[in-house]
Amino acid sequence: MLEFISAPEAAKKWGISERRVQNRIPSGAKFSRFWLIPKDAEKPADKRKRKENRK
Repeated sequence: MLEFISAPEAAKKWGISERRVQNRIPSGAKFSRFWLIPKDAEKPADKRKRKENRK
C-alpha cells in the first residue's frame, strides 16, 4: 500500500513552494481540499529558463 505525505510536507522536504509540488508531481492526488503526494516521489525538475539561456 502506498504511503502519502501532504503537499506542504513535500514542499518543506524539497525546499520548494507548495504550488510547485501540486502542479509538478503527476502521481499526486487531490483528496477533498488536500493534495496527497506519494512518499517515494522525486523532487520535480525546475523547468524555468535561466538568463544565460535566453537570446
